[in-house]
Amino acid sequence: MIHSMTGFGEAQTESGDQAYSVEIRSVNNRYLKANIKLPDDLAFLEPDFERVVRAHLQRGTITVRLHARTLSASGAPQLNLAAIRHYIHQLSELLTDQHVSLDLATLALLPGVSQPHELSEDERQAAMGVLTPLLEQAIRRMQEMRAAEGRALADDLRTHAAQIRTHLEQIRGRAPQVIVEYRDRLHARVQQLLVGSGASLAADDVAREVAVYADRSDISEEVSRLSGHLEQMDKYVKSPEPAGRKLEFLTQEMMREANTMGSKTGDPQICAAIIEIKSAVDRMKEQVLNVE
Repeated sequence: MIHSMTGFGEAQTESGDQAYSVEIRSVNNRYLKANIKLPDDLAFLEPDFERVVRAHLQRGTITVRLHARTLSASGAPQLNLAAIRHYIHQLSELLTDQHVSLDLATLALLPGVSQPHELSEDERQAAMGVLTPLLEQAIRRMQEMRAAEGRALADDLRTHAAQIRTHLEQIRGRAPQVIVEYRDRLHARVQQLLVGSGASLAADDVAREVAVYADRSDISEEVSRLSGHLEQMDKYVKSPEPAGRKLEFLTQEMMREANTMGSKTGDPQICAAIIEIKSAVDRMKEQVLNVE
């Protein structure tokens, strides 16, 4: 079944003195674009996070945010005392002459003063073992939301497809009658023009002209191809594989067939049915842009 490209998922866990939270969001995109936002000390995980995202998702702009919080004092940033002394030495003359004060909180914000805790190789491996499954859990929850929205999209696509089938049946029933009506109008018009002239029109001439008109206005192939596209769409909607791009192409072909039908016929009833078909295809095109 198709999935929507819009969704959200999150997962939390605690490991040792660390609390982690992963959030993942996805919005529409023709391709797959991953934005991974990690704390500085966990930035080494970005390639692994992107690999996990690409293994589970096919399309959409995916934003992953990892929040980490230390539950003990051991995770507090380390202060670079040498940098602090250097800043104080540089600012001492300014502080004396200008009667300016500098509090410790402001000093801690200066570049190079506060240094994050550097993870050892063992700590990196432990973090990877905890956070990769956590990301996969968040992705599964997002996929549940995308699947629910996908079911709604599938229902909507089927509704539009049913409307198109109804109008195609109307066109099939109407098309032969259009030829009969054209023949009758042509015959009546010719007879009117020949009144009093003493001339007559051979039946073969009328038949030949009707045959040319029938060939020029024949839309049976377009009707057949459009029906085939609807059947193919049903298969894509039910497929477990991502079908968004295929559905985009299919709706483009459906619109092309509808436009061709419109250019071939001048019958008001058929034209009205074609307008309804094109309107339904347009709504389908908007919907499939949301499909993974």
